[in-house]
Amino acid sequence: MIELRKSEERGIANFGWLYSRHTFSFGHYYDPRHTGFGPLLVINEDEVQPARGFGTHGHKDMEIISYVLDGELAHKDSMGNGSVLRYGDVQRISAGTGVTHSEFNHSESKGVHFLQIWIQPSAKGIAPGYEEKHFDTDSKRGRLRLIASPDGAEGSVTIHQDVHLYASLLNGEQQLTHELSEGRRAYLHLIRGTLTVNGERLQQGDAAKIADERRISISNAEAAEFLLFDLP
Repeated sequence: MIELRKSEERGIANFGWLYSRHTFSFGHYYDPRHTGFGPLLVINEDEVQPARGFGTHGHKDMEIISYVLDGELAHKDSMGNGSVLRYGDVQRISAGTGVTHSEFNHSESKGVHFLQIWIQPSAKGIAPGYEEKHFDTDSKRGRLRLIASPDGAEGSVTIHQDVHLYASLLNGEQQLTHELSEGRRAYLHLIRGTLTVNGERLQQGDAAKIADERRISISNAEAAEFLLFDLP
C-alpha cells in the first residue's frame, strides 16, 4: 500500500527570514492525518535568508538529522561543536538528556536550504552526542547510499533507532529496488526532480508512505534526488 503526500499539501510557516514546509505536524501546523510515520516525526524543508538563522534553543530525547541542499549552515552547540555544513554534509545530533544549539546563515547574499529531520530514539535519557559526515555526489549517484543507521554501517552516521536512511541521485533509465523485511515500512521523500515508485509518479517535494509492501521499485527518474527511510 502506498499513500502519497503531495508537496502542495504540506504545512507552511513563513516568517520572512524563514520559509519552511512541514511534511508532518510541527509548531503551529497541525494535521491529525500527518503526525509522523513510525519513529519518523519531522521532515521540515527550511529556507533561511542571508544573515539570519535560528538562535540558541534546546532539544531533548530526539535524533536530529540535518541534510543541506544548498548554501552554508553554521552550527554551534552546548557540547562544544562548531562547524559549517554544505551540500553533501549530514549532521546527527542525539539530544538525549538535553542539548542547546544554534543554526545560522552567515552569508550576506545567499540563502541556505536544508532538510531538518527528527526521529524518535529507541530509548530516552541517553547521553547527548554529535556526528557529522560528508557524502559526495558520486557515492549517491545511481544507488541507495546509506547515510544513517543504528550501527554506523558503511560509514553512515549512527542514530539511536532501528532506522536505515538512504540518499540517492537518479536519472534517466537507471532503476533501483529496495527489499523491506517483514513488518517494516518505508518513507520516500523526493527532494527534487521526478520519479516513479511502485507505479506512483512523484513530483518535487512529494513523498510516499509505503506499508505492507516487500519491494520498493524506483524508476523513470528525471534529475531526482531523494531520501528513503527504512522504518520499524
